[in-house]
Amino acid sequence: MNLEHVFDNNEKFIKDKLSVDHNYFKKLGEGQAPELLYIGCSDSRVSAEELMGLEPGEAFVHRNIANMVISIDVNVMSVVNYAVNHLKVNHVVVCGHYACGGVKAAMLSADLGILNPWLRNIRDVYRIHKNELNAINDEEKKYDRLVELNVKEQCVNLIKTAAVQKAYRDRGLKVHGWVFDVHTGKLIDLKIDFEKYLKDIMEIYHLD
Repeated sequence: MNLEHVFDNNEKFIKDKLSVDHNYFKKLGEGQAPELLYIGCSDSRVSAEELMGLEPGEAFVHRNIANMVISIDVNVMSVVNYAVNHLKVNHVVVCGHYACGGVKAAMLSADLGILNPWLRNIRDVYRIHKNELNAINDEEKKYDRLVELNVKEQCVNLIKTAAVQKAYRDRGLKVHGWVFDVHTGKLIDLKIDFEKYLKDIMEIYHLD
């Protein structure tokens, strides 16, 4: 990759935006009011705004390996709290993707050094759903299903947080689970039943 091309592309980006709206960057500089928080994977093939067809300023984005929402990860928890409490987003999306390297690594027994504690959280998802997953003989289908189940469990982790519970009570915030199919470009809604998940966990995770 020739990094000079990045700056050439940036100049074209500026010209294209200004040709449509000469106040485009002036408006961007005035602040942000996104409707959704997108939590996705750091994978280079999955570009958040592009796959959703959104413009800069329309989504607040956090990305990490395998789109994890871990309660002791200060990074993701800070993003969630800022987006929910200060930007007042009304939707939080966890978006995984098929062919996820992080999820695949978690299915292996290899020692991956510094990645081990991070991948352990995905292995916990496997442990919770091992009966379903072990019943799948096709390794690729098992892999895809773990991607989906991981998204669902990260949605549950979001619902456990005080910020999400309070925003749900105050303004009806919703949590969504999606998967991006890198083989087709399709965005798949896993139809997370937010109210059901909330009801199921409130006995233990209810926070005033």
